Amino acid sequence: MTRTYLQIAAIGTMVTALAAGLLVPADAVQGDVGRLMYVHVPGAWLAYLSFLVTLTASVAFLFTRKLRWDRIAVSSAEIGVYFTGLTIALGMIWAKPIWGVWWTWDARLILTAVMFFVYLGYLALRKTMTDPIVRAKRSAVFGILAAVQIPIVHFSVEWWRSLHQPATIIRPDASPQIDPPLFAALMMGVAAFTVAYVALMAVRIELARVDEAIDAAHNSNAVVAGDAVGRPNLKVEIHD
Repeated sequence: MTRTYLQIAAIGTMVTALAAGLLVPADAVQGDVGRLMYVHVPGAWLAYLSFLVTLTASVAFLFTRKLRWDRIAVSSAEIGVYFTGLTIALGMIWAKPIWGVWWTWDARLILTAVMFFVYLGYLALRKTMTDPIVRAKRSAVFGILAAVQIPIVHFSVEWWRSLHQPATIIRPDASPQIDPPLFAALMMGVAAFTVAYVALMAVRIELARVDEAIDAAHNSNAVVAGDAVGRPNLKVEIHD
């Protein structure tokens, strides 16, 4: 029931955010193309949030050695990879009419792509191990180190000369530079994506529990080498 309510809430907030993004005035410079901001920016926020949760859960596992934290870490990482890919795709769609190209070797774009592939590596690493404790321990270390990318990606537009526009909301030395109606619509998009993240996490963590149960059952029923070799019968039967 909780998952159902979360899914209903996610759908409701998404529809509301979509309506808000379509009803606010168009951008003065970019026109209606600028409305992509209301999904592109929330997608980037969800990527950051997902990987920060992976970082937190990884640290918690190393301190507690409880596998539930590993389930949270991998579930959030998977969702973060999805939203990072979505952010890159939406950014390319936005870039074509504004910059004239789908892709350019801009610092923000390059670093976001690197973050995407690093967390794909995190998920791939987990597939190489079967022991749940070893997998969780090594993945936790990877998840902590990978999180270093998050502030680098976000502040790359401030630290290096970039074709990408500077940060609009989280800025190191200024308040958000956006008109109040646009800001409200953007925050609704962020809220909608956050609720969607919570709903996805509830489902993904449950799937992680099922995966662990299947792995445990498989390992307990595994045939050990030599099991089929029987003990020789040394009794000698004498017939008249």
